[in-house]
Amino acid sequence: MEKFDVTVIGSGPGGYVAAIRCAQLGMKTALVERYPSLGGTCLNVGCIPSKALLDSSEHYYNAAHRFAEHGIELNDLKVNLAQLIKRKGEVVKATVDGINYLMKKNKITVLTGHATFLDKNTIEIAGKEKTSVQSTNVIIATGSKPTTLPGITIDKKRIITSTEALNLTEIPKQLIIIGGGVIGLELGSVYARLGTTVSVVEFTDSIIGTMDRSLGKELQKVLKKEGFAFYLKHKVTGVTAKGKEVTVSAENEKGEAVEFKGDYCLVAVGRKPYTDNLGLDKAGVKLDNRGRIETDEHLRTNVPGIYAIGDVVKGAMLAHKAEEEGVFVAETLAGQKPHVNYLTIPGVVYTWPEVASVGYTEEQLKEQNRGYKTGSFPFKASGRARASMDTDGFVKVLADEQTDEILGVHIIGPRAADMIAEGVVAMEFRASAEDISRMSHAHPTYTEAMKEACLDATGKRALHI
Repeated sequence: MEKFDVTVIGSGPGGYVAAIRCAQLGMKTALVERYPSLGGTCLNVGCIPSKALLDSSEHYYNAAHRFAEHGIELNDLKVNLAQLIKRKGEVVKATVDGINYLMKKNKITVLTGHATFLDKNTIEIAGKEKTSVQSTNVIIATGSKPTTLPGITIDKKRIITSTEALNLTEIPKQLIIIGGGVIGLELGSVYARLGTTVSVVEFTDSIIGTMDRSLGKELQKVLKKEGFAFYLKHKVTGVTAKGKEVTVSAENEKGEAVEFKGDYCLVAVGRKPYTDNLGLDKAGVKLDNRGRIETDEHLRTNVPGIYAIGDVVKGAMLAHKAEEEGVFVAETLAGQKPHVNYLTIPGVVYTWPEVASVGYTEEQLKEQNRGYKTGSFPFKASGRARASMDTDGFVKVLADEQTDEILGVHIIGPRAADMIAEGVVAMEFRASAEDISRMSHAHPTYTEAMKEACLDATGKRALHI
């Protein structure tokens, strides 16, 4: 039986990054993955393929709706869905191949099969054949899987999850999405741009409810222009499929029964930790009441030598959060003193315009009774945004009322996913709004909106509005 210093279970962003860092720090490392393809949900059926489809659909949408204004005229524009899906597969393959290369480069032993604890130091891997390894330390990074609502059966044909939505063989005429969160809105955007009528049925009173409410309001307004219909404060009571038609039953805020009909229903109500059949009971690892693995501030479970990271522990289910935790555990095992600042882990929605956020929301600051200032700047006043016809949205900055320290940055607009990094850096270095407002930002760029919003937050007036 081969022995390792560290065995990582799960090869998603958290798992493979943890394995790389462990190997870099001199540990003999194994990575166990139950599927033939490395990369977990993110690379195979999540972040990477969805962004490939979002980019393809955005190109088509611009060609159909904006090229003429740019002086570009096209005839017989159409979608080749098979090619669109094929390209997405090629992007995934190239990314996964990159992970395979990194495993070989770092001399990490990759074991394919389902991992089960026999005891806290022994793991059985059931692949083509059963093998077992012994490991001084184990990092559980098994991620999450889509969840559903009581009484809804996912048939993977007409009633689908995000996984099936990435591989449809036809463009839906009417797509009903249950859930107004990130996954549903991103995939809804893909098909809305290709001509699908999209209806979002959401239980709460806002979309992207974990982010600053101003972002959800603006995104809803923009998506309505793309043909989305929103039904907020609606409780879904059932979904049935008959032939090529799907019926979603719900109750509105008055308690009245309503129905939505379409040819596909995407259930996007969240994800749950994947901890099935890992033998955690044999290892003695405790779960909380939501099925997550309990950890302390060092990501240690209750069992010495066993750690857990990513979607199986508390916190936002984000690939980059899992990566930070993977590096954190690896460096902890090496005797270093790493740190993860969870407040400065950004969240992003890859619609267009993109939505990105870091730090406290305005609602959270109000709950804390904390004195704050707010500054904002609309992209319609940005020369760069006008040049690219991306004038929807704004940058919003929240700063401490007394110290001017930046407490939160919330952006909806072009390239918000990239722009949010400036907010992260500012918060990590505890910059004030005035600090950022006095930094030279290249002109013309989208990031000038960040400078102007910070200028507004200091109490001085923004220059370009």
